[in-house]
Amino acid sequence: MFLPNIYIGLISSKTKLASADIWPGFFGDDAIAKLPQQVLRLLERNTPQEPELPQALESTYPVSTSKYGVGNEEYSKKTPLGTHSTLEKIGEAARMGAIFESRENTGRIATIYTDTTDIEEELITTRILLLKGMVPGLNEGGGVDSYARRIYIHGTPEEGLIGNPASNGCVRMRNEDIMELFDIVPRGALVRIHE
Repeated sequence: MFLPNIYIGLISSKTKLASADIWPGFFGDDAIAKLPQQVLRLLERNTPQEPELPQALESTYPVSTSKYGVGNEEYSKKTPLGTHSTLEKIGEAARMGAIFESRENTGRIATIYTDTTDIEEELITTRILLLKGMVPGLNEGGGVDSYARRIYIHGTPEEGLIGNPASNGCVRMRNEDIMELFDIVPRGALVRIHE
């Protein structure tokens, strides 16, 4: 099974992107992992129009992607590939472990498991980065739309499973890590998920 690599690139808010296709140079060959990893890498560069500037690795976080593999099809429960943007940031004032349903804080706090406990519910905790696909026909539009599929980067109570495929399509992070990432990443930041 192929596992996706996730990169989040911060670019200048002044940069205008006509399509996701003009951004491939942002990730040099040295940044593309040869073997699939359950890792999110936070990269920073001023703009994609300045390829001579070296990319800076800000942080690396372990994550969990889908236990069903990668794929963009609606109802597949797979982690979608391609370039996305962070459309919304949800949960700024929420407590660590806060449980979200339909992107709303329920007021309940989840028990956080640091062992390999696998609970039945797919709980979304602490913070949500809501992703929007940017490549029509791949992760945007009918039958493959990441936004319509409610694909997020979010916290999980199953922290002991981080580093292994365990989700139903989203990208799970440890609660402290998603809080940190949430504070760093602006709305509209690009997210590239690839094999």
